[in-house]
Amino acid sequence: MDQRFVDLYDEYTHRPLDRRVFLERLVALAGSVTAAQAILSAIEPSYAHASVVAADDPRIGATSLDLPAAELKGYLAFPKAKGPEIVQNLVIVIHENRGLNPYVQDVARRLAIEGFHAFAPDFLTPQGGTPQDPDQARDMIAKADMPKVVSSTAAVIASFKAKSPSLKVGAVGFCWGGGVVNTLATATPALDAGVVFYGVAPKVEDVSKIKASLIMHHASLDARVNATLPPYEAALKAANIAYQLYMYEGVNHAFHNETSAERYNDVAAKLAWQRTVDFFKAKLA
Repeated sequence: MDQRFVDLYDEYTHRPLDRRVFLERLVALAGSVTAAQAILSAIEPSYAHASVVAADDPRIGATSLDLPAAELKGYLAFPKAKGPEIVQNLVIVIHENRGLNPYVQDVARRLAIEGFHAFAPDFLTPQGGTPQDPDQARDMIAKADMPKVVSSTAAVIASFKAKSPSLKVGAVGFCWGGGVVNTLATATPALDAGVVFYGVAPKVEDVSKIKASLIMHHASLDARVNATLPPYEAALKAANIAYQLYMYEGVNHAFHNETSAERYNDVAAKLAWQRTVDFFKAKLA
């Protein structure tokens, strides 16, 4: 697909553009309504593909979970052999700017398969929860207060650690959630390990507060997010913070999300995921 279509879609989802304006520009760029519809079907999420690990997979259990102390509800996936009680390690899965959708729940189940308890909070809980319409979710995310998001995530960690003080906690975030992981790492020393998928950098002046080990996965064609990285890397190096940054050549933002057929890249997604799993197994053991 012409990169101009991908860049326009990225502008639509992150700027964001009004859908009417986006569609008008897409039709103009594609040359016809029919061509624009075909492009849109290839690039917009299709949650029917969010089933790498089935919800009824016999190796795992999954349940909804309400954490009043954090003012959040969410989805907990866990290895069935271990049961739902979290005593050893936990990975918090932080969603994109489309809320807690089937793709994010599937990521939690993938972590459960690997032996982790994985909790995916719905950060749209204060607004009534993630709606079925992804564009509505995007508009709701734009109203979310980032300091509140970060403090709520810290409260999630505190809630679980209150029951298991020796618990090790990691967080993985995608897109908007990747930025949350970056900021969370600057805000709480209780985070042991963070994995960022194409998330924007935190405030440079806060980087020296990071205690967690970090891995960052970025796409070479993701100019918007990548523009935030150079000062972030410089600050990480200056503060002697352990991190690894992987740049995946020739792929786009959201390359891990197979529900968007045109942006998904199988090779990069599988490599980044394996690195993520290996990292959590090393840091949260």
